[in-house]
Parts: sequence; C-alpha cells; structure tokens
Amino acid sequence: MKIHTEKIDVSSLDLKDQVVSINRVTKVVKGGKNLSFSALVVVGDSNGHVGYGMGKAREVSSAIKKGIEAAKKNIVTVPMTEKGATIPHTVTGRFGSGAVLLKPASEGTGVIAGGAVRAVITAAGIQNILTKSLGSTTAHNVVKATLDALVRLKQPERVARLRGKTVGEILGGDERPAKAAAPVAPLPQGQA
Repeated sequence: MKIHTEKIDVSSLDLKDQVVSINRVTKVVKGGKNLSFSALVVVGDSNGHVGYGMGKAREVSSAIKKGIEAAKKNIVTVPMTEKGATIPHTVTGRFGSGAVLLKPASEGTGVIAGGAVRAVITAAGIQNILTKSLGSTTAHNVVKATLDALVRLKQPERVARLRGKTVGEILGGDERPAKAAAPVAPLPQGQA
C-alpha cells in the first residue's frame, strides 16, 4: 500500500532504531550457495513518528544499516491523544494475509502487544494500547499491517471539521436531549 502523507524532515527527529528480525537467506548459483542476511528494522522518535525498512547484505551489520536508511524514507506521523498517550479510536490494519487490531486503552494499561507489533508501537511512543495480531504471523506482514493501522487513524478534530460538527459531538461528550416519554395512562380501578 502506497502511503500518501506530507514529507517529514528526518534530520530534525531524534530517531531510535530497533531490529525486529534477522533472516539468513541463500541464493543457489552455479558455484554453490551465496549466503546473505535480511534485516527488518523499525525506527521512531517515541513522539508520534515511526517507519520501517528492510535491508539485505552479506553481513548482519550492513543489512541493519541498510534497513535503517530505508526506514528513514518511510516515516509516517501517528495521531495520539493528549492524555494517556493512546490512539484516538479502534482500528484494524491489513497487509497480505496479516491483520492487526489496535484498541485504545486507559491510563496505566501499558503496551499489550507481542513481538513485531510491540516494536512498532513503542517506536511510535504509544504508551497505553491493546493489540491483537490476526492471521499471518510473519514479522514483515505484521509490521506492515501495524503501520497500515496507524496510518488509518484519524484525529477527532479533523473528522469534526469534515462533518461540520463539534469535537464533543464526534466523541459522544454532548448528550442529545432525550425524547419525551409518552405519558402512561393509569390503570382503571380494580385491574391491578
């Protein structure tokens, strides 16, 4: 999935990288097998910016370095709430046969996630969230599905502006006036 977002200046961000998986891969050639390493890397500033990249090289350190460079080119902005540092609403991201469900959590819950999802969530700086990985368990698919879910998130302010409503109406904070209940006729004497 091609992500269309505004360009983010990575030089101004304090990015930390985290290696999600390293695979030893081989290519069979006429003279035997060529060994190389594939690395999946997630980078983020723990303040709403996260990206992933893949690098492949003959040595592990070179593969990680290439993965970091690729990840810096794929950085996206993640909308988060002010209180609790969680996401604004429930969302499901998909990539291939993998799907990841992300649900906002109350203050003090922490990051309930496993493996590849946790790497992306902590790199983004989300502190309270519930997640469930559905379908494929391949690290590549799970990371890409998690990023897809984070890109699908919408800020309540933006949704309210598009719909021409207030943020309170979108979030359900404003109570609508209750319909007046029809008056109940009293039962006639003797029928109770």
